Amino acid sequence: TSEQIEQLHRRFKQLSQNQQTIRKENFDNVPDLEFNPIRARIIHAFFDKRNLRKAASGLVEEINFEDFLTVMSYFRPIEMDMDEQQLESFRKEKLRFLFHMYDADHDGKITLQEYRNVLEELMSGNPDLEKESLRSIAEGAMLEAATTCMGQMGSDEVYEGITFEDFLKMWRGIDIETKMHVRFLTMETIAHCY
Repeated sequence: TSEQIEQLHRRFKQLSQNQQTIRKENFDNVPDLEFNPIRARIIHAFFDKRNLRKAASGLVEEINFEDFLTVMSYFRPIEMDMDEQQLESFRKEKLRFLFHMYDADHDGKITLQEYRNVLEELMSGNPDLEKESLRSIAEGAMLEAATTCMGQMGSDEVYEGITFEDFLKMWRGIDIETKMHVRFLTMETIAHCY
């Protein structure tokens, strides 16, 4: 809505310190991100050309207000008058944004190593969880992804990573539409991603 855009513009001005663009370091003052274990990935997502709908890979050094709105649009809430096709498109946009957060090397696949890296970041606050346990969890998740997406694999087949189509299959039935949103309650508006 126009009111939400105005709120986001105020937030942009606050983050940019009244400049025309925001750089990564401007996000250092966002309290909601301070203790988030995937803080760096969230900030990186704002500068990812794929999320800005500008290119298939690469990063930008700074973003303007229009770019900021583009990224924040992934977090807009469901509109009640959306039909099935609009809802499916909306869902795909949100999942593509998440996929890009995992696909750090921009090759169109989430590899076992990329998945391990995300798990390590997410669990960094838990000193009791050993790296070997994280490896096992990541390997189990990739095996489940391979089984879900490719069915029973032969002994000579190798699952190279989760494609976006695989990612869509894995998230089928999970209510991403209400879990990935923006809270417009105060000037502390920031994206929430669970």
